[in-house]
Amino acid sequence: MRTTDYSTGFIGWKRDTMNSLRLHLKANSSSRLLSLTTRHFHQAAPALSHIGRQSIAYSKEITIEHDLTPITEPRIPSELNNTLLTVKGPLGQLQLPIKPFVKIDLTPAPKDDPNAESMLKVSIEDEQVKQQRAMWGTTRALISNAVIGVSDGYKVHLRLVGVGYRATLENNKVLSFKLGYSHPILMELPEGVTCSVPASNRIILQGVDLHKITEFAAKIQRWRKPEPYNQKGIFINDETIKKKEGKKK
Repeated sequence: MRTTDYSTGFIGWKRDTMNSLRLHLKANSSSRLLSLTTRHFHQAAPALSHIGRQSIAYSKEITIEHDLTPITEPRIPSELNNTLLTVKGPLGQLQLPIKPFVKIDLTPAPKDDPNAESMLKVSIEDEQVKQQRAMWGTTRALISNAVIGVSDGYKVHLRLVGVGYRATLENNKVLSFKLGYSHPILMELPEGVTCSVPASNRIILQGVDLHKITEFAAKIQRWRKPEPYNQKGIFINDETIKKKEGKKK
């Protein structure tokens, strides 16, 4: 009488099934890892600068001149071979270095229309180059800041919040602060920046160069940065800070 060993066949079928399942999972994980690590290139056109394409309108009291002579003795190394853009207005004059691949197109206003505005348009040589696209919008923003600066000017308000914090202006050149240190803090006004102190804890910085004003305001704030526990410090414009609760015993 013959007997059939069903256990051996079942074990073999189970082993084959597990091996095939393991191979299937391994193949799926490999394909998933390959899809995650593979960079898919596309043929879509690069996004153009939304800011750089916008034209700048300026009144007749502002004059803009673009000197195409390359800068051979730069103030900093990155300005080598740049061109120079000069913006003049009722409040002063500003000069901006322009990259050689940035093109400035000036369209003067008609002389017979007193309310007409001149137009300035910024463009670049090659829109496929990443560096040129990056400087496109940046250059347009800097020129716009210069136009606003020489026509309307900029103001930055500082608030001194703290017991005994106060400021005074000496000889219209030096700001003197008392901020809780053992000595007064003296800071000389940079060139092109004017200051007024309407109250002992209020300071107003004015000028045509937005970069200079905000940089000087940041230097002042470094002496007493706003802290969240007592909400004291030097605040710029409408700056606020969220209050934190201290550790409780």
